[in-house]
Amino acid sequence: MLQKFDPRNENILVHVNGQLVPRAEARVSVFDSSVQGGDAVWEGLRVYKGGIFCLDRHLNRLFESAHALAFQNVPDRETIVNAIRETLRANYMDDEVHIRLTLTRGEKITSGMDPRLNTRGCSLIVLAEWKPLVYDNEYGIRVITSSVRRNGPQFLDSKIHHNNLLNNILAKIQANVAGVDAAIMLDANGFVAELNDTNLFMVKDGTVLTPPADVCLAGITRGIVIELCKQHGIPIVERNLSLTEFYNADEVFATGTMGELTPVREIDGRPVKYVCGEFTARISKHFRAFIPANCISILP
Repeated sequence: MLQKFDPRNENILVHVNGQLVPRAEARVSVFDSSVQGGDAVWEGLRVYKGGIFCLDRHLNRLFESAHALAFQNVPDRETIVNAIRETLRANYMDDEVHIRLTLTRGEKITSGMDPRLNTRGCSLIVLAEWKPLVYDNEYGIRVITSSVRRNGPQFLDSKIHHNNLLNNILAKIQANVAGVDAAIMLDANGFVAELNDTNLFMVKDGTVLTPPADVCLAGITRGIVIELCKQHGIPIVERNLSLTEFYNADEVFATGTMGELTPVREIDGRPVKYVCGEFTARISKHFRAFIPANCISILP
């Protein structure tokens, strides 16, 4: 599903390295590590009715990713939270907002791969946009299987929420060419990992199943769904799952900050038995009830 431009975003202010600047003027140096080698980490945040959803979980992952990549002079939590709040207030945003929070290794003294060329500290970007959920969670989405494999820890660990997204983008290109919404990416052994942009769950005979977070991203929404299943007595299993199992699932749904819980209606031309079936609907209801108590106010 192709996102559309929202005219409200024409004149938004973007927080770049401590300054709020108009969208048309928001930029980083050509020597920034994100430009030089995609050397950055990021989080996607959603704002609901005056609150930032699961902010601490997202910031924890951001800091862990930065630490794994040995970033130096990382802004502290208070600095980042203040930057987010300033951006939202400056744009009068308090609901149906998506934030792309990016932390790069920073600007280099000259072009090159060596992190020792970074002497000015990290670059922080807070990009907040008016953006509703990106998928139609009533109708669901159609997906294919991509020939592009998901990175495993032996190549680039998915526990690092990094900006090197080219393999996901290549998978998305295949989905675009096929005229569907997203692409399933398999791991090196041929098991289902995730979609190119979200995690995957399936339901079979009353049990919810999802791939282990070995090669897929350990998504925030994914983790919440697992917690909610356990809390409400819904059987949940993490194990390797084949495409054939997904083809024959009773229900399939995707999870992510950009779309919450999204039913999958078709995989490689095979219709899913129940679209937004009993379990998808139950878990979605629990998720919506979970949101209000887990939003951090944008007010001081």
